[in-house]
Amino acid sequence: MSYRFFGWQNALVSPVNSEFSSIKSPCELYDILTGIWCEYTCAPRLREKWSKDNITLGQCSITAFLVQDIFGGKVFGILRPGGNYHCYNVVGDAVFDLTSEQFGDEILDYSNNPEQSREVHFSKAEKRERYEYLKKTLKNIIDSRN
Repeated sequence: MSYRFFGWQNALVSPVNSEFSSIKSPCELYDILTGIWCEYTCAPRLREKWSKDNITLGQCSITAFLVQDIFGGKVFGILRPGGNYHCYNVVGDAVFDLTSEQFGDEILDYSNNPEQSREVHFSKAEKRERYEYLKKTLKNIIDSRN
């Protein structure tokens, strides 16, 4: 199977968090998240543009920090017009971005970007709440499978 998110071919990392050990790869996580991402989990400034045709829109930071919880590694950010950062993951030698599809054919530069801090991102209550919702919903789905 092939995916459209950046780095999917090299996203061959295993979970480091026993709570999510049933998720065997970022591709499997992506498959589950496609059923969770929604208008509520989208960044408020982008909600009016969110659609089922662009489910990864506005999901980057909460998804990248969830990926970090499950697979470890670091979260980096690409500076975007307007001063916001688009977040993605680096785990060992694997660089991948579960939410890159939101940019269509635009080619992003995944090199030499600053590391992102969850403390800075989650200082915004709405972002922390969206992250917690995403994580809780994922956990509920995993628990219901067992």
